[in-house]
Amino acid sequence: GFRARYLAAADGLHSPVRAALGLARPARGPRRWGIRRHVAVAPWSESVEVHWAPDGEAYVTPVADDCVGIAVLSSARGGFDAHLDGFPALRDRLHGAGHGPDRAAGPLRQDVRHRRAGRVLLVGDAAGYVDALTGEGMGLAFGAAEALVDCVVTDRPQDYDRRWRGLTRRYRALTTALVRATAHPWVRAGLVPAAGAAPPVFAAAVNQLAYRAAVRSGWPAGTPGSPRTR
Repeated sequence: GFRARYLAAADGLHSPVRAALGLARPARGPRRWGIRRHVAVAPWSESVEVHWAPDGEAYVTPVADDCVGIAVLSSARGGFDAHLDGFPALRDRLHGAGHGPDRAAGPLRQDVRHRRAGRVLLVGDAAGYVDALTGEGMGLAFGAAEALVDCVVTDRPQDYDRRWRGLTRRYRALTTALVRATAHPWVRAGLVPAAGAAPPVFAAAVNQLAYRAAVRSGWPAGTPGSPRTR
């Protein structure tokens, strides 16, 4: 019986509201899945650590003094332990450690025809998603939420899709290009050696991504706890 003038649909990657309104469309490009686990081990670095394998990446994030989060993004399906075998150095470091339940999602790519249907507006993952490769999801979600609220306050919902596309244009172009390029084995095999050969170039690219994600989320880059990657 609850009624409202507007509905902000922030109901996730496989949004039921988006599907009910016919706003989804078949996704293009490589299909990838994500699976994560919290492991009871003390972080060995204060940075986010990325491990690279032939068909996916593993992201190690400090969560607490006695816990790290391990997220695997991959074009292959399967359980967490099967994916972890693709990262032997990481698997050996975590051997025997306790852990919480695994959580998975996918396919990650979600294409959307439009972010608005009347006074229903999609936000967050429901509004469309490319991949978690560049780590910008939360920053984009906060930025889009701000734009959505402004469109509601000014009673101009028709502006929201245009503003969303402008906000996410660079993310969509860069992430799509990276996912498609790294789908080729020879690109994946050469990426880490190339980054090792030119550390300043790689560091500048990572720091730029972290800066943009932090600014979108309202978290000033460079402050204690802001994103860093190695």
